[in-house]
Amino acid sequence: MTTRAGETGLAAAAGAPTRDDPQVMRDAWRTLSVVAFASMVSGMSGSALNVALPTVARHFDASSVAASWILLAYLLTNTVLLVVFGRLADMFGRRTMYLTGLALYTLGSVACGLAPSAWWLVGFRVIQAAGGAMLLTNSAALVTAAFPRHRLGEGMGIYLASFSIAQLAGPTLGGLLAQSAGWRWVFWFNVPIGVLCLIWGAVALKSVPTERARQSLDLRGNAMILVALTGGLAALSQATSLGWGHPLVIGGIALSCVVIPLFLWYESTVPDPLIDTALFLYWPFGFGLIASFLNSISQSGVVLLMALYFQAVLGVSPVVAGVMVLPVAVAALIASLSSGPLQRRISASTLTVTGNVVTVIALVVLFAAATGRLHVAVLLVGLSLAGIGSGLFMPSNATALMRDLPDERLGIANAMRLLLQSSGFVVGTAVILSVVTSTLPIELRRFVFAGTISEIGESAVDQLLNGYGRTFVAMIAVAVLTVVTSIVARSSRSAEQR
Repeated sequence: MTTRAGETGLAAAAGAPTRDDPQVMRDAWRTLSVVAFASMVSGMSGSALNVALPTVARHFDASSVAASWILLAYLLTNTVLLVVFGRLADMFGRRTMYLTGLALYTLGSVACGLAPSAWWLVGFRVIQAAGGAMLLTNSAALVTAAFPRHRLGEGMGIYLASFSIAQLAGPTLGGLLAQSAGWRWVFWFNVPIGVLCLIWGAVALKSVPTERARQSLDLRGNAMILVALTGGLAALSQATSLGWGHPLVIGGIALSCVVIPLFLWYESTVPDPLIDTALFLYWPFGFGLIASFLNSISQSGVVLLMALYFQAVLGVSPVVAGVMVLPVAVAALIASLSSGPLQRRISASTLTVTGNVVTVIALVVLFAAATGRLHVAVLLVGLSLAGIGSGLFMPSNATALMRDLPDERLGIANAMRLLLQSSGFVVGTAVILSVVTSTLPIELRRFVFAGTISEIGESAVDQLLNGYGRTFVAMIAVAVLTVVTSIVARSSRSAEQR
């Protein structure tokens, strides 16, 4: 894989702006301000809903399936469309796609607050997710293109710290709004922020020339991704309810297993693929992508699981639950902001391994504390460690993946990174929502999502805690595999540099 060092030297020799040119950095910081601000909008909405979900489920008297799909519909749609919009951004411009995404996300938020039923809310979440995909697939690419390579770690750390800020504000705000203003404001609160982001983005983001004639949209590849993910998600989300031997579960898993390799083969034969399979041949990038996927699975349900735990098992209010999950966001914010300065002394690859090791420790602590009903202080320590692990891994891994790529591959490479990362969140969330209630009778599962299982009786709570044990064991196993994958990626990168 060609690095950027030689290109930078040639640019300087030709009289191009130096890496610390004031105008270059001014544009970079303006771009970062738009991206970070908008990322907080989308991040706050998701983290707020994790805490407010029981309130929403009680309002609609939603079944466990409907409550699950209020979350899963967004994740699935967002994941399926990430690569599509990554390609469209390469074709028609990241600025246009980003501003369109801001507008669509804001409109989707308005519609979600007007939903008359749980399944209408699921449908409006699809619209919101389409806008979110336009934002997410372009964010890191905009930052990477704007910043000089030697400052990229700093810019990426601040960009990803914006998600930590969203996680910091979102749960508390979600609990407060759900309890005092009503569930609709969990979606409506970010509408004025979205409008402000749209106005500032139109002013601050620079247009970048594109080469439309040389690229095309891979519709067959898009359809294959949709089929594979939908089939797998339907199977995983219903496996514990219907049983692993049910035709729907077997058929969904089989469909995914057939379509995914077919998709990868097909992508290697088309001129403008959604996924550049050649990038997988660069081992540091390929294993880094796999680590991103596995890390997302292991981290996806921490806040959701503990927000449900605090409300369903301990019986606290949404506001208190939102405050109690704050250690994740606080620790992630500190770790994300520290990752840039740390990368000046420690390689990004080493930090990814460190973050994953901390995640394993965090999940072990949470497993022991939740299933053993230990003091809440132990839970808070585990949540803090989970935040540190996530905050160290995400910006460091993004930097390690993106820093060696040429500008013309940033769009598709970032889309690939986000596709694997978002797929991990989809798979992890589907499995978690299914497994955590698997030890309960079907008729009692909706009370978990409504946060009222403790009112049923102590035996029901004990059954739920057994489900928590199964869930954390699975998350720990995936986290250990993530550590191994990150070590392989780091070793491959070191070998490439020698």
